[in-house]
Amino acid sequence: DDLNHTGVSHTVFRLLGIPGLEDQHIWISIPFFISYAIALFGNSLVICIILTKRNLHEPMYLFLCMLAGADIVLSTCTVPQALAIFWFHAGEISLDRCITQFFITHSTFMSESGILLVMAFDRYIAICFPLRYSTILTHTLIGKIGVTIFLRSYCTIFPIIFLLKRLNFCQNNIIPHTFCEHIGLAKYACNDIRVNIWYGLFVLMSTVVLDALLIFVSYVLILHAVFHMSSQDARHKALNTCGSHVCIIILFYGPAIFTILTQRFGRHIPPHIHILLANVCVLAPPMLNPIIYGIKTKQIREQVAHIFFPKQK
Repeated sequence: DDLNHTGVSHTVFRLLGIPGLEDQHIWISIPFFISYAIALFGNSLVICIILTKRNLHEPMYLFLCMLAGADIVLSTCTVPQALAIFWFHAGEISLDRCITQFFITHSTFMSESGILLVMAFDRYIAICFPLRYSTILTHTLIGKIGVTIFLRSYCTIFPIIFLLKRLNFCQNNIIPHTFCEHIGLAKYACNDIRVNIWYGLFVLMSTVVLDALLIFVSYVLILHAVFHMSSQDARHKALNTCGSHVCIIILFYGPAIFTILTQRFGRHIPPHIHILLANVCVLAPPMLNPIIYGIKTKQIREQVAHIFFPKQK
């Protein structure tokens, strides 16, 4: 069947932004721009504070630093391009750039999922084995964990590059979206894309879904340990350190799960809702993570206050 498609195979695509809301693009760009500015500023601030303060070189903060870095990459890879479409109608993108964008966004998203899992593991050790915490989570182990998280993402996403490169895009070169993603691009091919769909599902299940399940298990263990603590004060303190992490988990997996469900089962949902949801996944966590951690974590809060109001002691 593939032999029939000796015709044109598109190498340049047009991203439309949010179809059906073209006349609203300028208004939609305002929350995009504001949330991107907050994400860049907030996450850079978190990274600077954690790296410059010796007393913040603890596992929890180093993982938070990794998360902030991933947040910057995720939003920088998608938002500026969306803004270019909204402001200048600059939606033209080459196939290679499209694949590069998909590779960076998908692997960064997966890395964030891995970082959240490790943060849950970190809280589990801190609460269930407080005396052995510093001997278990050494800086060497944290480094190894960091490398493993990123390698896992790159190695699972890498084959998709070849699964996309083999496709022949003879139908349509107009993508109704603000950024490139795997199935969103593959469905414009004339070939059979079942391999893409199944591999995509396998990647999702073996990484993001597995992470979410393991996070759930670690929190069941944490709660079990917390409610067996004798003192009320210790119980409250333990739950408080987990609070901000739980907020971030819900913020990360919530929109992602909702997006996947609407893509799979929401035949009657208008396309602009799908695209807005996909954008919430890459806009909301990077913007809100530093705010949540900044408000909930005393050490970070104090450092921020010290930077902005140095006189007040």
